[in-house]
Amino acid sequence: MSSEPMNSEQDQNPELNETNNEEAVQNPEETEASVNDESEEGGEELAAELAKAQATIKDYWDQIMRLNAEIENNRKRAQRDIEHAHKYAVKSFVESLLPVSDSMELGLNATDAENANLDSIREGMSMTLNLFVQTLEKNGITAIDPTGEKFNPEHHQAMSIQEHEEVEPNTVLTVMQKGYLLNDRLIRPAMVVVSKEKS
Repeated sequence: MSSEPMNSEQDQNPELNETNNEEAVQNPEETEASVNDESEEGGEELAAELAKAQATIKDYWDQIMRLNAEIENNRKRAQRDIEHAHKYAVKSFVESLLPVSDSMELGLNATDAENANLDSIREGMSMTLNLFVQTLEKNGITAIDPTGEKFNPEHHQAMSIQEHEEVEPNTVLTVMQKGYLLNDRLIRPAMVVVSKEKS
């Protein structure tokens, strides 16, 4: 038996070795050109994507700037509206009070007339008072006149308490000063005298 090692196919066939080496080592110029083509294609794609991203960012930035300008304009407009509301909130109320003022002036002038008498002055004052009450009601202000009603601590302020046999306890006997509500909200409580049981 031979102790000589068996040679591989490549060792036995040197031409096969050379062919493999030739395939492994390609033309360096072809390899470089192929890499350059791929790099150029990849670079163009990246440049296109970058340009697209920059255009999108610019569009978003323009939108943000427009929104900021619109928000600032709305803020200024709202602030101006609030200032005007504070300044002129009572404008319509004042306008409705002017006829009352005119009526009072006419009444005062009537007292200086030669034929002035108490009845005509009283009538003029009554007309002025009615006009004033109508003006208040037109603006949501109503008087509280609770004579004979049950005492209500939310709308009435007891100035004194009197014993009384003919009415139930906690009944308003007298209104010393009317109260007023503005759209059902208390402006001033009615100042009243309240009854209590006779001891």
